[in-house]
Amino acid sequence: MSYRDLATRPVLTWALVTVGARAPVAMAPLAIVLMVRDRPDGYTLGAVLAAAYVVGEIVGAPVLGMRLSAERARPHLAAGLAGGALGFAGLGLAHAAHPVVLGACAFLAGGAPAATSGGLRAMLAALVPERAVTQAVSAESTLIFGIWSVAPAVTTCLALGVDAYLPMLLAAALMAAAVAGLWALPVGWRADTADRGGESMRRALWRAWPVYVTGAAGISLLALAELVLPALLEQRGIGIGWAGPLLAGFSAGSAVGAVAYGLRSWPGRLRAQSLVLLLAVSGCVVLVALAPGAVWLAVFLVLAGILQAGAMLTRNLLLRQVLPPSALAAGYSVMYAAVGAGYAVTGSLSGTLLRWVSPSTAILAGVGVTVLLTVIGAVREPRAAESGAAESGVAVPPGASPRPATTGTGRAGGPEGAPVDGRGDTEGAL
Repeated sequence: MSYRDLATRPVLTWALVTVGARAPVAMAPLAIVLMVRDRPDGYTLGAVLAAAYVVGEIVGAPVLGMRLSAERARPHLAAGLAGGALGFAGLGLAHAAHPVVLGACAFLAGGAPAATSGGLRAMLAALVPERAVTQAVSAESTLIFGIWSVAPAVTTCLALGVDAYLPMLLAAALMAAAVAGLWALPVGWRADTADRGGESMRRALWRAWPVYVTGAAGISLLALAELVLPALLEQRGIGIGWAGPLLAGFSAGSAVGAVAYGLRSWPGRLRAQSLVLLLAVSGCVVLVALAPGAVWLAVFLVLAGILQAGAMLTRNLLLRQVLPPSALAAGYSVMYAAVGAGYAVTGSLSGTLLRWVSPSTAILAGVGVTVLLTVIGAVREPRAAESGAAESGVAVPPGASPRPATTGTGRAGGPEGAPVDGRGDTEGAL
C-alpha cells in the first residue's frame, strides 16, 4: 500500500480541477456574510443567504447526483460547475441587488455544483488501481482539509483588504477554470447498471441510509467544535482570538490523520473502524468541553481532528462496499447532502441550547445526540448490507463485504483485485 500509485498526470490534473471546484465551496459561507455585512441588518441577511446556499447544496446533491451518468460524467459535472460559476458571479456583480435576487444566486451557487464532489470522487477511484483506492481517498481528504484551511484566510484578506465582493468573483473564476480543466480528464468511467441486479437507483441508495446517518453524526461533531468554540473560550476566560489557531490545529490534525490512514492497513473491518473512530472523536469532544485551559483545548482538538479524518474516510470507503459501482457517484452526493444537513441541524441545535445552558453543556448534549445517531447507524449497517446482497443475488458469508473485489474500472477480478498484505482487497481488509 503506497501513495506512489497516485503520482500520475491524470491524478494531478484531477487535483487541480478539485481545487477549482471545491475552494469556492469552502469560501462561500464566510464570503457571503462579509459581502453584505455593511448593509442594513447585514449579518442577519448574511445568515439568510448562507442558509439559502446550504439549502441549495442539500437539495442539489441528491437530485443531481442521481442523474449523473457514469459513462458521460464530464458534461454533467461541467454543467453543474458552470451553473455554480454563474451563481457566484451573480452574487459578486449584483452584490447591491435585492435580497431575493441574492438569495436566488446563492441557491444556484450551492445547488448547481452540489453533485461535483461525488462525481469527482468516483472519477478519482477510476483513475487509480483498486489497490490504491484507500490512498486515493486519503489524499483527497488531505487536499480538501488543506483547501478548508486556506480558504477562510484568503476570503477574509480579499473581502476586508480589497473589496467585499471580490471573493465571489474569485470563486466564479475558480469554478470556470475547473470547467475547462475537466476536458483534460476522462469523459467518465465504466459502471454497468447490471451490477444492481435490476434494482433501481433510488432503492440502491436508500439501502445505504445507515451510512448516511453515521456520516451526518460524524460531521455534527465538527459543527460542535467549530460553532460552540468561541462561546466555550469565553466561558473558560480564554481570549476569543484563540479560536482561529485552535481550529487551524483541528484542520492540521485532520490532514495528518488522512495521510496516516492511507499509509497502512488497519485491523478490523470498516464498520468496526468507523464505530470506534466516531466514539473516539466523541470522547475527544467531551474532553474539549471539560478542558480547563487553552493548551488542553489544543491537544484535544488536534487529536479529534486526527481521528475525525479516519472516521470520514471509513464512511466513504464503506459506501464502496454497500453500493454497486454504478450507484457510487450518486451515493457520494447523497452523503454530501447528509453531512450538510447534519452540520446545519447540529449548528441550529447548539445555537438554540446556548440560550439556556452553558457552552460546555451544549457541547455535551450535542455529543449525546451524535452517539445516539452513531449507534443507530452502526446497528443497522450490517442488515442493510445483507439486504442489498440478497436482492442482488450474491451470497455473502456472515461479516463479509457484499461487494466483490473490483478493479479501478469497475470490473470484477483481475490482478488489481488481488489480496493486499495477504488479508483480502483494500476495502474488505479495512
